[in-house]
Amino acid sequence: MTSAPQSQPAPTRPTSRDVARAAGVSQATVSLVLGDKWRGRVSEATAERVRHAAHELCYQPNLAARNLRLGRTRTALLVVPALTNEFFARVYTGAAAVAAEHGFGVVLYPSPEGTGPARDPFASARASLDGVIASSMAAGALDALRGAGLPLVMLDSDPADTGVAARVNLDIADGMRQVAEHLLALGHRRFVHLASAVGTWTFAVRALALQDALGAVAGASIRTVTAKLDVQAGREAAEHALAASGLRPTAIVCDDDILAAGACKAARRLGLRVPDDLSVTGFDDLALATAVEPELTTVQLPAEQVGERGMAALLAVLEGRPAEAGSLPVHLLTRGSSAPPPADDQRS
Repeated sequence: MTSAPQSQPAPTRPTSRDVARAAGVSQATVSLVLGDKWRGRVSEATAERVRHAAHELCYQPNLAARNLRLGRTRTALLVVPALTNEFFARVYTGAAAVAAEHGFGVVLYPSPEGTGPARDPFASARASLDGVIASSMAAGALDALRGAGLPLVMLDSDPADTGVAARVNLDIADGMRQVAEHLLALGHRRFVHLASAVGTWTFAVRALALQDALGAVAGASIRTVTAKLDVQAGREAAEHALAASGLRPTAIVCDDDILAAGACKAARRLGLRVPDDLSVTGFDDLALATAVEPELTTVQLPAEQVGERGMAALLAVLEGRPAEAGSLPVHLLTRGSSAPPPADDQRS
């Protein structure tokens, strides 16, 4: 009678001690190398020997144990005004890519009603997170999360805001100046600013930069109308502005590509051609900017880079290093929605 085959014991998972033995170094050296803290303490040759040994042994560090030892969750919270805007999806993509390189996860959390106040999404954010990154949020929207005592990195936000561990901003004002200079060079002097009704720093900066740029030019005039950030609201606001008494504007400068799409619809409903009768510009360079016809002249914002820099800044803060300083540049993309004003509206 043959005996039943005995089950084989499960293979033993390699440990840091095994890696140290294979590389001929101490466990402390293994920890330094695999924790990417070896520079200045261990030679490049030794670090490479440790990495090779870990690879040959298929060693995977026990992150749960390490995190418990360090008091870290290796999780960051990214707070955004809404999930419906493509810009914030791209910010998340950039942040998540950098986080993954460092063994972190990113939880995406939209604040209620778009601009806050954002509630603590967990029973205790301090117990669940290592830090918070917030993009384009209204003043005071993060008071609940500030109270958790976590490092806070702000993206696209007011430099005067206090209680921030690091900040990553875009040169929003320069973007709006580029729009104004482009339209002025084409000969436009009568403008409507189709402004976002959302009361955040980034939109306030756009309005001020546009007013300053046009205010410095003799004969230039600007009228501001506001709308919610959706196509229908933008269309309705633009229709009212274009149908108002007096000389019709020759250019509509929009705070966002979504509003610009609404302005283009308003022009068509009123029998105006873009850009022959009316130039329209956007901001952000969303996918929508090239989906409309004519394609939008708009300001390209490097959203993924914003997310990358934001996550890198949080990692720097957690490691006690200074975050990279300086605003990210933005660029005007000239497309088919802007052209010189009609001949009878040309100004020298």
